[in-house]
Amino acid sequence: MRLQALIFDVDGTLADTERYGHRVAFNRAFADAGLNWLWDEKLYGELLSVTGGKERMRHFIEQYHPALPDGAAGDIEGFVAGLQASKTRHFITLVRRGEIAPRPGVLRLLREAHSCGLRLAIATTSTYENVEALLLSFGTDVLGWFEVIGAGDMVPVKKPAPDIYLYVLEKLGLDAAECLAIEDSDNGFRAARRAAIPVAVTLNDYTAHQRFDGALAVVDHLGEPGLPLACLAGRLEPDCRLLDVVALKRLHATEP
Repeated sequence: MRLQALIFDVDGTLADTERYGHRVAFNRAFADAGLNWLWDEKLYGELLSVTGGKERMRHFIEQYHPALPDGAAGDIEGFVAGLQASKTRHFITLVRRGEIAPRPGVLRLLREAHSCGLRLAIATTSTYENVEALLLSFGTDVLGWFEVIGAGDMVPVKKPAPDIYLYVLEKLGLDAAECLAIEDSDNGFRAARRAAIPVAVTLNDYTAHQRFDGALAVVDHLGEPGLPLACLAGRLEPDCRLLDVVALKRLHATEP
């Protein structure tokens, strides 16, 4: 089938939001709550195996047994929800200050895809508020380029379950074979593949060690003129220096 839409993950794919955004925002929320919790880069990398902010905090409480304030143990859900709300406010502040830049090639590809009529969508575990803030920071028109934004708690089960991708496919009215997902992590890759969507992977420091068997391509970033990508696995042509619409259509055509 002909490629009709690109479906993007957000965190780690569009920008390095995990290391420089969410991790920082979590730590500021913890400090605001008077907690002595500190998620350094190593610990946060381990916690990224769990998708979703509330889910990640519950996992941390269950597995690491940090000190809790009085009363929190009796209402973990409420306690975590309050921390998540605070963390979201801190994250949006970081984004609005321009402290989180798009990864190489992201704006180039988005502009090209939009201008040539490829439909654009988002499939993420992050909240809609976070996605909206990040896309607006890329340029006031960028948010409007996305026809569907599947985010946060719009589905009951998060990645690596396929639910958010199935939600996006339903809203687009497209078959999985008409789409291509762009992901950065094992959880996201598995979610897209379980929805039968072909995937191209753009690695970051947190996911460079993960395996993506069956990905159409695995690259270090999407590429810019003067900053060529490195293809680490997959079906890209040997002389490909950036993932543009032409390259993605050729990749998509190789999917059985």
